[in-house]
Amino acid sequence: MSLNWDATYAIALELRRQHPEVNIEEVSLQQIYQWTIQLSEFEDDLALVNDDILYAIYQDWFEENIHGK
Repeated sequence: MSLNWDATYAIALELRRQHPEVNIEEVSLQQIYQWTIQLSEFEDDLALVNDDILYAIYQDWFEENIHGK
């Protein structure tokens, strides 16, 4: 499965899986960007990202932490 910037929920799930010890409230958008582009499944143009996309990943991750357990 390949990930791209449109797959914010899938990216959030993978980041949550790979960084279970992280307090999402302390994660910056820059950190989300770095971790996302380091995912082996990530295949998209790095120039296409913007703060709205990174914030959507953050929101999805935050919601999973609250509701996903």
